[in-house]
Amino acid sequence: MLKKTPTDIAALKTIDDRLRWLSAWTIHHANHVRESGDGLKVGGHQASCASMTAIMAALYFHALGPNDRVAVKPHAGPVLHAIHYLLGSQSLDQLKNFRAFGGMQSYPSRTKDRIPVDFSTGSVGLGVAITAFASLVQDYLTAHGMMGEEERGRFVALIGDAELDEGNIYEALIEAHKHDIRNCWWVVDYNRQSLDATSTDRMFERFDEIFASCGWRTVELRYGRKLAAALANYPAVADWLDTLPNADHSALLYQGGAAWRARINADLGKAANAFLKAQDDDALAALMSDLGGHCMDTLVEAFDAAQDDVPTLFIAWTVKGFGLPFAGHKDNHAGLMNPTQAHALRDSMGIAEGEEWEPLAGVGGNARAAAEALIDRSRVLRDKRERSFGKIEIPSIPAPAGDEQSTQAAFGRILLDLAKAGAPLADRIVTTSPDVTVSTNLGAFVNQRGLFKRREMKDVFAAAKIPSAQKWSATNRGQHIELGIAESNLFLMLAALGLSGDLFGQRLVPIGTLYDPFIARGLDSLNYACYQDARFLLVATPSGLTLGPEGGAHQSINPPLIALGQPGIRHYEPAFADELAVMMQEAFRLIDAPDGESTYLRLSTRSITQVERGGDEWKDGALQGGYWLREPGPSSEAAIVAMGAIMPEALSAWEELSADIPGLGLLNVTSPDLLHRGWTAAQAKRWQGESAPSHVEQLLSRLTHGAGLVTLCDAAPASLSWLGGVLGNRVAPLGVERFGQTGNLPDLYAAYRLDGDAVTEAVAEILLPA
Repeated sequence: MLKKTPTDIAALKTIDDRLRWLSAWTIHHANHVRESGDGLKVGGHQASCASMTAIMAALYFHALGPNDRVAVKPHAGPVLHAIHYLLGSQSLDQLKNFRAFGGMQSYPSRTKDRIPVDFSTGSVGLGVAITAFASLVQDYLTAHGMMGEEERGRFVALIGDAELDEGNIYEALIEAHKHDIRNCWWVVDYNRQSLDATSTDRMFERFDEIFASCGWRTVELRYGRKLAAALANYPAVADWLDTLPNADHSALLYQGGAAWRARINADLGKAANAFLKAQDDDALAALMSDLGGHCMDTLVEAFDAAQDDVPTLFIAWTVKGFGLPFAGHKDNHAGLMNPTQAHALRDSMGIAEGEEWEPLAGVGGNARAAAEALIDRSRVLRDKRERSFGKIEIPSIPAPAGDEQSTQAAFGRILLDLAKAGAPLADRIVTTSPDVTVSTNLGAFVNQRGLFKRREMKDVFAAAKIPSAQKWSATNRGQHIELGIAESNLFLMLAALGLSGDLFGQRLVPIGTLYDPFIARGLDSLNYACYQDARFLLVATPSGLTLGPEGGAHQSINPPLIALGQPGIRHYEPAFADELAVMMQEAFRLIDAPDGESTYLRLSTRSITQVERGGDEWKDGALQGGYWLREPGPSSEAAIVAMGAIMPEALSAWEELSADIPGLGLLNVTSPDLLHRGWTAAQAKRWQGESAPSHVEQLLSRLTHGAGLVTLCDAAPASLSWLGGVLGNRVAPLGVERFGQTGNLPDLYAAYRLDGDAVTEAVAEILLPA
């Protein structure tokens, strides 16, 4: 925190004006000055920027330190870029190419923007919630001796008031309270307007209670210093303004001083005479716009008073479009100034034509010197952090022994072996789960490494000598973070853990587990994590109809298709324990590799007989997406293509049919995602003159032209049926296309055509003449 002086307050006001101008001009230039290649509106949010400039000026040029991390509300992205333009860490070219290819992004992006962006924002609410989980990660690293107290910082979320309608914020708020998070500021831009309309009044009357019940301090910055002083002398006007509905308030802000005068006179009559006589219409309009979120004295004092580690919600009243011609209008969300209005704003700020991009154009004398001094003293990071990789030693991971195993059980055994071995990798592993730790086979790892809590928590059952397989004591040295039943929180926790190397310089190896069908419940948060290139291992188990008696609500169908279309994460579905071991080793490497990504393992509770291997040749194929479990003959006209837990049915059918169908092959697909990626990448390269075939093309080229494929998976059949399009093979797709039900596996496999009989019938079908 910098020391506040009257000169600094004046300089902050100068910077506030400059940020409002630069953000507005950046958007204006993209829409009205820059040539358009397609004639479409570029867009932008001038009003949403204008309501935030004072708040962001007070933060970035006064309150924030070098270790603080900020999630900027999506529509204020141009303000963040304007800040870095003043700091000298953003180029003019990037501003001029706002929302153009290669230019600054529409919303703050960690991976695509050239300035430091701590958290990507865009999917509203998620950027807010991740700050709470990042705070927890900081506590974890501190407790484990990976960062010192002097390296710690605060986590700040700048929130549009409409974002507080997002349910994920409250799920995160509850989880944050359970973990006693600290060092968080959430600053609400309370401009009382959303995209479609003005905000309802009643909810904001309850936020004090909601946040206070979760241990937060709430600070309301309703009126600026001038308006507060005036209202103190006129209590009747103060009471009236305190209860003025949001829609009325916004409309009056737009209409101006004469409208304020008429409305106050109509509602209060003689009680407001002295108040109204004290200023003309222009002065009245300016006074009624003096809200806490635009008053630099109020903002600085509020931030200075909250220097402890108590999580704090600041509700800063603002005017949407403050200082712009459409301030307060309910339709201003995506509104744009026309050229006449933009030029009038430029002239009112003393900026000469042709100097629109000058950082401090129109500011001279002592005011310029003070602003430049404050900019120079800003302690926020100006340069994008280098991403650090290759710091974790990845050991060879052997497959657990056993002639018959499920992949879920093998996963638990591999983690336990790592925990016991005490290798450096194990010390970097952090596991987390939304109340399914035991049922996803994390229990043994947790017993070995413990739960993480900042304050020690005794295992009451163990202390009472009550027998239990689970040891649930917790200390600040534990390595498992237990979450409540909220899948969105799981993915936000994984995102924060997966960014630890970038945010804190200490890379962790996060592993999160959940039931496979419930990926869909947290899908927006998973996509958000991947968009930021957070690195983690997601283990989804159990999966598919193979879950059997649990029924349709727990039997997943479409997650492989989700993975097929989700950037930033690769999907593996191992059938055997040795495949899983290889995939986990690769997943750990990808977490700590410059060209890496996250990994999603779809596992099963079904225990199956393991296959005998004649060597290690299969491993490369398994990591690329598939290999021939049973090699096709030289003139093979058919192949069975199978994935995951129903490999026994595929093997049984192959053994039954191979004697009658010469050269019948059995292809084990371990990742339809990687096969599809490789195929499309090879196609793109062919368009550029390169002709190397993809892995899936090499696999299928072993068959005769036009050979038939029977695809079999415990998932939507489209997960594999697309393989027919690679080389023009006929396909008989088997899979699950309707909701499951309870039952034993023989009954379910027969009912949903996943058994050996169905494979046999499908092979016969593809061998019939076309």
